Amino acid sequence: MPAALGFATIALFLLLTMTKRVSVLVALVVLPVLAALAGGFAGELGGMVLDGLSKVAPTGIMIAFAVLYFSLMVDASLFDPLIRGLLRLAKGDPMRVTVATAVLTLCVALDGDGASTFLITVSALLPVYRKLGMSPLVLSGVVCLGAGVMNMIPWGGPTVRAMAALKLESSDVFTPVLPAMGFGIAWVLVASWLIGRGERRRLGALTGPGEEAAAGEPVTVTALAPGDESVPVTAPAPGDEPVPARAPAPGDGPGAVRVAAPAPRRLTLFNLLLTVVLVVALILEVMPLPVLFVLGFAVALLVNHPTWEQQQALLDRHAKNVVLVTTMIFAAGVFTGVLTGTGMIDDMAEALVSVIPDSVGGHLPVLVALTGMPLSLVFTPDAYYFGVLPVLAETAHGFGTDPAEVARAAILGQMTTGFPLSPLTAATFILVGMSGVQLGEHQRFIFRWAFATTLVMTAGAVLTGALSL
Repeated sequence: MPAALGFATIALFLLLTMTKRVSVLVALVVLPVLAALAGGFAGELGGMVLDGLSKVAPTGIMIAFAVLYFSLMVDASLFDPLIRGLLRLAKGDPMRVTVATAVLTLCVALDGDGASTFLITVSALLPVYRKLGMSPLVLSGVVCLGAGVMNMIPWGGPTVRAMAALKLESSDVFTPVLPAMGFGIAWVLVASWLIGRGERRRLGALTGPGEEAAAGEPVTVTALAPGDESVPVTAPAPGDEPVPARAPAPGDGPGAVRVAAPAPRRLTLFNLLLTVVLVVALILEVMPLPVLFVLGFAVALLVNHPTWEQQQALLDRHAKNVVLVTTMIFAAGVFTGVLTGTGMIDDMAEALVSVIPDSVGGHLPVLVALTGMPLSLVFTPDAYYFGVLPVLAETAHGFGTDPAEVARAAILGQMTTGFPLSPLTAATFILVGMSGVQLGEHQRFIFRWAFATTLVMTAGAVLTGALSL
């Protein structure tokens, strides 16, 4: 019963959000509550919801202050030199921008933390996409691809869980799939080139033949504002996300773009130094992430806006963005808290393993690799790696397969290439919230590309002997 309720809840969630029948926030809260009531867990519902909320509270606090911090830095024009540099290198070409997005994400994601990767890359690149009139779906999608493959690193969550669950070393799990990871990185660069080429064609179709592409026309935007409705949009091609159009001249009318005065050089240098220190501290985990962003924002706010009126104005200006992202994270806490507390996740894991026929036992590693990415939409990383993976490894061992192969197969997709699409991880909502896109649209746009990454890496793992057929 709990397993059936769990599968039905997740299937209904994906259906409703991908078809835009209800908002993601409503689905995340209402569906698990209804499932818990139907399963007879009404008396325990409050405690399960509070447990889920408490687990995501640090992430919610971190993202609230991170959004404020990076919004302040964008207002202060800290990223303008980077934007100008990328625009010069791209020469107005969306294809070059998407490849640069992939390269930047692959580098930033070396810290092994999806949340900080999304915060840094989206904050830096969203203004570039707006200036070129590119779809934010391309940004969230390409960042998803780069962060997904890099989440395989030994200090990333999935690999650490796989090693802990099966009591293996990095040399058993990660080192053999390094060549396959190389194949995956190469595919991400190829995919970003293909996606960028498609975006170039789309923008060319919007401007019409014989006209200069809108991608070459910069738009002045002063702040990172996911979901900001003050930026005009063009009519998109069918199935595409609306994209910002050329902004009107600055003024005081509705929808006018604010043009901030350039920040003093000394203030820009201070902001740059503070941001570098903050990023290094995040990577080295000097303090918990929420604490670092709370302190960083407080210092930045005091230096950049020393008066009470200026501080209040900045908070008022970006309050909407904070609410949009943090409410989604807390709603995800309700979803995972109820599914975990009712035992639905554990029963789903057992049900999944029980349907594997003996005839495929010898091919279990490849099967695990191919199903891991889609199952990121169904299982939390803890549920899969500590609940499903040990049973799969023991089953494979019974067929004469090394359990380490199952662990290698799992990290080729489960919460690696799949985590930036999963509604079960808070980092996903940071990515879509800061990019200003809907979760369902993001999933529809990038799922096939992310799954292709897993297919490429699985083929590479088989060719290099990391996995056996």
